Amino acid sequence: MFRFISAILFLATAATADCDPLAVVVDGDFGQARFTVTVADTPAERGQGLMNVPHLATLEGMLFMYERPQQVAFWMKNTLIPLDMIFADETGLITRIHANAIPGDLTAIPGGGGVLAVLEINGGLAARLGIETGDTLSHPSLDQTIAAAPCAS
Repeated sequence: MFRFISAILFLATAATADCDPLAVVVDGDFGQARFTVTVADTPAERGQGLMNVPHLATLEGMLFMYERPQQVAFWMKNTLIPLDMIFADETGLITRIHANAIPGDLTAIPGGGGVLAVLEINGGLAARLGIETGDTLSHPSLDQTIAAAPCAS
């Protein structure tokens, strides 16, 4: 598994943070990782999230986008797989990571204030890749004039 993840990081490091609406690029001291995402940017889509999804490929996820920075909290109702939740502010700066959220758990998982985006990926993957608070995520839904890591056009 380590060799597989290393190969993914190597390939992702060569990638640029393009403006693909179906991709999120995370940059940090570890290098760069690119995730294929479904974007949830309406109340109904955010409410559904990854409920009842039985499997995510290694570099797949869901990006939750809000209209403005705000206080958010998630739960795992009807969620079948463990997830890492990566919370980011309006610039794409990662402000909090909740690792390995427990499937089916109804306990609120707070993201803190000022959250504009949340990236959900497979549980434990953020740590395996080396993603940490202070890293950045790139996506065209972020305001590119203030983005910490603007995507290339």
